[in-house]
Amino acid sequence: MLLLASILHTILRVYTFIVIVKVLMSYFLSPYHPLREALDKLVDPLLEPIRRNLPPVGMFDFSPLVLIILIQVVDSLLRQLIFLLY
Repeated sequence: MLLLASILHTILRVYTFIVIVKVLMSYFLSPYHPLREALDKLVDPLLEPIRRNLPPVGMFDFSPLVLIILIQVVDSLLRQLIFLLY
């Protein structure tokens, strides 16, 4: 059970890192760069529902920040649940 918690925690941390890299790369890479396209394919499916409900404020898109917060909440809840069951 602890192994499962560790694996889930690692997956969520890696995904959080991918979201952060995507945001940073959006400032430096062309939208058609292969790395940016790959990051978009990984992250945009979870960002799109957030973007539909939280439009950009001026030039700022806060959906990645909301996604990171949601990932952290899910990570915390899953770890607490696993440790309660263990």
